[in-house]
Amino acid sequence: MGRSEPETVYFSDEEFAKRVVGDSIFKLWQAVDDLARLRPRRRPRYRVTIFGSARARPGTLAYRHTGQLALALARMGCDIVTGGGPGLMRAANEGALRAGRGQKSSIGIRVDLRAEQKANPFVGTSYEHRTFFSRLQHFVLLSDAFLVVTGGIGTTLEAMMIWQLLQVRKIYNTPLVFVGPQWADLVDWARRHMLRAKPPLADPRDLVIPHCVNTVEEATEIVRRHREKWANNGRRQTPERRRNGKNLPRKDRHTW
Repeated sequence: MGRSEPETVYFSDEEFAKRVVGDSIFKLWQAVDDLARLRPRRRPRYRVTIFGSARARPGTLAYRHTGQLALALARMGCDIVTGGGPGLMRAANEGALRAGRGQKSSIGIRVDLRAEQKANPFVGTSYEHRTFFSRLQHFVLLSDAFLVVTGGIGTTLEAMMIWQLLQVRKIYNTPLVFVGPQWADLVDWARRHMLRAKPPLADPRDLVIPHCVNTVEEATEIVRRHREKWANNGRRQTPERRRNGKNLPRKDRHTW
C-alpha cells in the first residue's frame, strides 16, 4: 500500500513535494481548459490573423503583398492580428493602420524573445506572452480567420496548429488560407506521403481544409464571403467542410 497523503508537505519530503506540484499544475491546466470553453455568442469585431516571416524585408514582393492584403481586409472591416514582430508581421500591421480604422484594428500578440525586444511600430493593441503555447492559444481565441503568407519554421508551426485544430474540430468553419506556392507545395507533399501510405496517415478530406491561393484578391475574396456570413448570422457557423474559393480575373491579381 502507498503512503497516506499528509496534511502538510515539507520540501524535505521530495516525493510528496513533487506530487503536490504535479497535481497542482494539472489542476491549473483543467482551469485553463474550462475558461477557454467560454465564448461570446457574437464578437463585436471580425478579426483575421496573418502569420508570416519575421525575416522578410521592406521592399520585397512578399512585404508589399502582405501589406496590400492587410489593407484590403481592414478596409473591408476586419481587424488584423499578427505576432507583433518585424518582417511580414510589420507589413500586415502597417497595412491595417493605413485603412484608417484606428489603433484597435491593428493587434500584435507577442512572445518574449531576445531577438524581438518590442512590438513593431504599427501595432495598436499589444499582448505579450512568456510561452509559445499560451500565445498560440490566444491566436485561436481571438481570430475568425487565418491567413498564412510566406514564412519559415515558426510560420509553419502556426499553420500546422490551426490545420490540426480544424481537422479534429476543436475549431470549425474558420477559413485557413495558404497564400503562395510555398504552401501549395506543402499540401502536395502531405498528399503524396500521407495518402499513399499503407494504411493512409490522413483522411483525404483533411487535405482540403486549407484554401491554397496565389493572389491577394483570391485570399481577400474567401475572407469577404466568410465575413458576410458572420455579419448576417451573428455567430460562427455549424461545423462544415471547406468550399473552394472562386477564381478571379487574372489581370486583377497580385500574384505571390
